[in-house]
Amino acid sequence: MSPRAAPMSPEDRRAAILEAARPLVVERGTATTTKMIAEAAGIAEGTIFRVFSSKDEIFDALLDHVFDADEFIAEVRRIDAGQPLRDRLVALTGLLQGRFIEIFAVMTALGLRKPPERHQRHRRIEPEDEYRQLAVALIGDDAGHLTVDPAQAVHLLRLLTFSGSHPHISDQHILTPEQIVDTVLHGILRKD
Repeated sequence: MSPRAAPMSPEDRRAAILEAARPLVVERGTATTTKMIAEAAGIAEGTIFRVFSSKDEIFDALLDHVFDADEFIAEVRRIDAGQPLRDRLVALTGLLQGRFIEIFAVMTALGLRKPPERHQRHRRIEPEDEYRQLAVALIGDDAGHLTVDPAQAVHLLRLLTFSGSHPHISDQHILTPEQIVDTVLHGILRKD
């Protein structure tokens, strides 16, 4: 007999189901069943259908969840601006890389080569204006030590993070946040 689900609001139930579904979808893709999700969530399969009408709706909601930038932006806001510049940028890059990797994993598992149309309309993976402002602010007074303006530095950091975090673009050799930041800050030319 399936366990009886603890009482939860529909929003909390949706969140719990998506949390249980994410690793299954990343591992098994569209072969993930509602029975597997229910077992992972510790609920009866029928409980899923109180908040989702189908497995495809779960997949769509999971995509919406990974594209939602609210938690990412909140984490960027918590980066300690009192750290040295490199440490600030490594923290920022780590967050951005984690976001990209999660999005890439879910999209790949669901067989998507590009974001769904509803996400392409925005043509972005994070709210670019807010992210850019926060990232530029993290550079702060260290802007005078850069050879490019802070907005360009943030752009370069984002581009290298995207390509260095994508399993296909990087040939399965994912760069670390430290490698990304050091490449942007110092390049690859030896200083003799």
